[in-house]
Amino acid sequence: MKRQVSYQWRLREVMAAHGMFTISDLVPLLADREIKLSVSQVYRLTTGTPERISLPILAALCDIFACTPADLIATRAESVAVRKTATADGVVNLNARRPTRTRLRPEP
Repeated sequence: MKRQVSYQWRLREVMAAHGMFTISDLVPLLADREIKLSVSQVYRLTTGTPERISLPILAALCDIFACTPADLIATRAESVAVRKTATADGVVNLNARRPTRTRLRPEP
């Protein structure tokens, strides 16, 4: 079994829970914490799912919303079955899979 991990970025939900519905409200709060992001960068941060985020930005968001990183990032891990291959090295022997030709002989 293999473990597959995934995550969900929940910044938009946390913003809504704190009554913040516009992205432009978040820009000055980040600037107060010396995080200089443009409106378009904050838009991408709130509407998308970032693949990576700097720790200062994460710490600033946690400070703004008085939450923990676990409130902003919901993680999940589940076991998945490993797909088996034909051989260990990935090479399939076609001769072993082909049927052999049948010889028909007349009856004596």
